Amino acid sequence: MDGKTQQIDQFITIHGGRADFWRGLTHQADAWSRGKATRQAVEDAFSQLAITEGFFAFPGAGLMSSLREKIAADDASGAAGLARRISGAILTGSYRHRAGEWDAREDPATADIAEVLPPAIGHHETHRPYFEVLFVTSQPAARWPALAAEVRRLRRPEDSFVYEAVLVGSFEDAVCAAAVNPSLAAVVLVEGFPYHSRHDAPILRSLTASFGEPETPEDSALRLSAGIKRLRPELDIYLVSDRDVETLAGDPKAADIRRIFYGVEEPLEQHLAILEGVQERFETPFFDNLKSYAKRPIGTFHALPIARGKSVFRSDWIRDMGEFYGINLFLAESSATTGGLDSLLEPTGNIKRAQEMAARAFGADHVFFVTNGTSTSNKMAVQALTAPGDIVIVDRNCHKSHHYGMVLTGAQPLYVEAFPMTEYSMYGAVPLATIKKAMLALKAEGRLDRLKMLDLTNCTFDGHMYNVRRVMEECLAIKPDLVFLWDEAWSGFARFSPFLRPRTAMGAAADIEAWLRSPEALAAFEKQQAALGADPSDDALLNTRLVPDPRQVRLRVYQTNSTHKSMSAIRQGSMLLVKDVDFHTVEAQFHEAVFTHASTSPNQQLIASLDVARRQMELEGYGLVMNAIEIALKIRNAVQHHPLISKYFRVLGADGMIPAAYRQSGFQDYLQPGVTWATVIKAMQEDEFFLDPTRMTLVCGSAGFDGTEFKGLLASRYNIQLNKTSRNSVLLQSNINNTRSDAAHLIRVLVEICLEIEKRLNDGGPEEQAAFAARVKSLMTDVPDLPNFSHFHDTFRKDAGEMTPEGDMRSAFFGAYHADLCEYVPLFGAECDRRLKEGPEMVSANFVIPYPPGFPIMVPGQVLTQETIDFMRKLDVKEIHGYERNKGLKLLKAAAFTNVKPR
Repeated sequence: MDGKTQQIDQFITIHGGRADFWRGLTHQADAWSRGKATRQAVEDAFSQLAITEGFFAFPGAGLMSSLREKIAADDASGAAGLARRISGAILTGSYRHRAGEWDAREDPATADIAEVLPPAIGHHETHRPYFEVLFVTSQPAARWPALAAEVRRLRRPEDSFVYEAVLVGSFEDAVCAAAVNPSLAAVVLVEGFPYHSRHDAPILRSLTASFGEPETPEDSALRLSAGIKRLRPELDIYLVSDRDVETLAGDPKAADIRRIFYGVEEPLEQHLAILEGVQERFETPFFDNLKSYAKRPIGTFHALPIARGKSVFRSDWIRDMGEFYGINLFLAESSATTGGLDSLLEPTGNIKRAQEMAARAFGADHVFFVTNGTSTSNKMAVQALTAPGDIVIVDRNCHKSHHYGMVLTGAQPLYVEAFPMTEYSMYGAVPLATIKKAMLALKAEGRLDRLKMLDLTNCTFDGHMYNVRRVMEECLAIKPDLVFLWDEAWSGFARFSPFLRPRTAMGAAADIEAWLRSPEALAAFEKQQAALGADPSDDALLNTRLVPDPRQVRLRVYQTNSTHKSMSAIRQGSMLLVKDVDFHTVEAQFHEAVFTHASTSPNQQLIASLDVARRQMELEGYGLVMNAIEIALKIRNAVQHHPLISKYFRVLGADGMIPAAYRQSGFQDYLQPGVTWATVIKAMQEDEFFLDPTRMTLVCGSAGFDGTEFKGLLASRYNIQLNKTSRNSVLLQSNINNTRSDAAHLIRVLVEICLEIEKRLNDGGPEEQAAFAARVKSLMTDVPDLPNFSHFHDTFRKDAGEMTPEGDMRSAFFGAYHADLCEYVPLFGAECDRRLKEGPEMVSANFVIPYPPGFPIMVPGQVLTQETIDFMRKLDVKEIHGYERNKGLKLLKAAAFTNVKPR
């Protein structure tokens, strides 16, 4: 990449990019102090970062001026020392709680800290969380240090938090600051600021355009407020105006403003409002009450001996468990729902409040906390939303909980196929055209009324993200009341990235909701209807980006997320998110689903962790997710460009994971020369499928390892854990827990493994090299074709149509409960081959799920074909759920087809 492109990338990947720039400046200054570099090189490095540093409170104008003066005065040693101090403080975050870091003098230990910064963030104080507030003002830059000082003087010892002011003077700078500064928790807009930045920097134009904020005649504070909310919806926004504030407060465009102030007449109220807004996000109702409960002396006469920990700490035999976990775990345990606690099954107190706060954070109308995983969240949603005989269009490769949910409810799955990735023994996502064909077929047969729900996984395990808005809009154009269930178990974090949010269920639902209310929606619908005519063909509908009728749409969207998979929640912590205009019609059913699936003894710590995970993501999720993306890009770059690693391993880009037909923008890979974040955002907006950058498919077959073998090697020898494999790859996933040190460890391990391969091939000679080549060929070339779903046996399709493959899986599933109606046929043998050729048809009695790839290749009632049997025979995995090698395939006998009764 050229310098400008690299700068844009580092501008967005805030954590490492900013720290890298400072480390670069420090290295240049150190070299200058040793006579190994010129002052010009240091000045160039300083000027490169000076513009963007204005978007952060630290190091601030004072330290930046001191550093600039040392460079101008040829004080190489002083410049190097100060640059090193600033760089270290940014890297460690020590400036958040150590006032001395803000001191420009040579020896901060001897400085009068009170003169440098009020003692509110001195290290001798009790820790108080630190954040920054963006002030957008028309005041000249020379006044900004005085304004920042005025903000500091408002601090009080009783304040729960400490914040520093970041001052900018234009629309452009405000958008950029909101984009790059993860420490921001609030924004104060003082009307009268211009649009253009005072900096003549093309990078700013590129960034604001990338976020959809090009220059227009409308550069008001209200427009900026809307733009920042699109970028970071978690931020509180305040407006200071000298206009008719009473009228302004009633303007619908001011809906994003938390509070409006007249002029600068109430600075203390503004200060208190900022703290109150952050406190509302910081509050964790259940966790706070649980901590209070643990401090109380409680007599326990309920059925939970471990509560209070007496049975543990008084024991000679299990005291080590108490010492390992600590006393608070046991003090916070209870089976009671009173005394400040609440009931998860019917919350009326702090759990109810915690769920309401989670709904706000994730952009939902309602949220249910679930303590036994998203498997349960999915089954709850399927049970509450479908009934026997309802048709559900569902990805055949979705998590087994969806299939089992339909077994429980009697809903009939209409399986649709994802595009295959045969080379890697995995599937992608379901093309929109496939979904539309299924819906139009139901419509043609007059059975569209039976279609209740579309059930898809977003993102997939391997990182395929749907164009969620387009999928829902086009489906709603065919059936305006269709219910959508998006299983986002792997991408709950995406809400807190402006790049990924539009591809989430709640993000897309909010966009559709706003669009439906606009006059443009009806105009677009009527224009398209006029173009299509009164009776358009299916081909015309399939080849048109359909627009729904906003007057008919009932927007009904559900999202499940495994909070524990991507946020700081304890294992099995999950949430079910609701944005459904007709939720009142199914609310009672949801409560029944909760009663059916939720434990009556939920884990208190797990509920608390869901509460805390929400708090963290609202207050620092933006920066954490950007850090996870950055680490993934660092790993991708390191693997691709390392001369030895790239010889045996590679991380697949979008061009390797998504067929070109579904990448309408032409996007190929994050590391493609010339790619900027504007390129990435264009792909995000236009492409049918987009690759989540945090999910990295590392091909290991070219190194002679199958996925399971390589996973075991990483775990046993190098203490590197991962969980998804395919025949010739493993999935690496960066998350909010990862650091650059983790990335470095991974790269070092890959180098070590490559060196061992090189040594083995060199020492073993031609024979070893031939064996290695054969192994690679077996893994990378001789791969089995992936089987599609065949069809349900006619016995289980008595009320199905002719054009669609749905079936009564429930009856087949429970038919297998009768041992006399089941038989076993060996997978390898003449009988299986004979049945395939001569009959009777072999009909699966249960789910068969090999790991990898982890999707059911057989479901109850499915007719087995040569394609399915061939795939099973070529599998070389150790784990196949639903298949016993010593018995063979479990099948329903022919007699079952006549005796089975619908259930």
